[in-house]
Amino acid sequence: MFDRGSGPPVIVIPGVQGRWEWMKPALEALSRTCRTISYSLRGDIGSGARLEPELGFDAYVQQLDELAERLELGQPAVCGVSYGGWIALRYAARHADRISSLVLVSAPSPGWSPSPRQAAYISRPWLSAPAFMAAGPLRVWPEIHAALPDWPSRLRFSVAQSLRVLSAPMIPPLMSTRVQQAQALDFRPDCERIAAPTLVVTGEEGLDSVVPVHVTRRYCSLIRGARYEMMPGTGHIGMVTQPERFSELVGGFVHANYH
Repeated sequence: MFDRGSGPPVIVIPGVQGRWEWMKPALEALSRTCRTISYSLRGDIGSGARLEPELGFDAYVQQLDELAERLELGQPAVCGVSYGGWIALRYAARHADRISSLVLVSAPSPGWSPSPRQAAYISRPWLSAPAFMAAGPLRVWPEIHAALPDWPSRLRFSVAQSLRVLSAPMIPPLMSTRVQQAQALDFRPDCERIAAPTLVVTGEEGLDSVVPVHVTRRYCSLIRGARYEMMPGTGHIGMVTQPERFSELVGGFVHANYH
């Protein structure tokens, strides 16, 4: 688990791969202004939490609730990244009195469905894993090129992020199950129940190859009063290519809405 910094607490929920380590640059940057907590999702190596198939998707909501209670955080901000946005959304809808604000970062909105390529990965997780990993650098390279100013910085980032990913391996069948569990739910009623101040963050249209920007922006019409911010020159991984800008944006929102 990651738990560093002081100030208003914010829990950052990882994406479908389930590992907080993939977000480490953003967590470290955010911890300079907030108490920043993150963790691995149930079932993943190092999570310390076993799977509970009978709970389905809500096992991840329960895990978040147990974490917040154990750490006695009061009313933390909750920040969901990509798939983690669904977890943050449902938690905020069910426990409005337990959070100070909600942040959704490049998160799929209700009605999202996997692209044909993503659907192929989901249907054959182990068989598709080598191709998924091999194609990963090609998928994010346009974003890395746009987000970082020169070849040395792009190379340094690519090597460092590859090492983070390799040191915290994903479990393909678990990722597939997570998507299927979420796809079986309708998150529109959760959007209608959100009472906390909400920030929706995306990268630039055309640079997010995982969740199209317009899909995440739907939250602005689904959640009353939601505010929108775009990180220019970034896509789905803007929080790690430009962690300081991410920290400034999210940390500022968390501070402004913490009481």
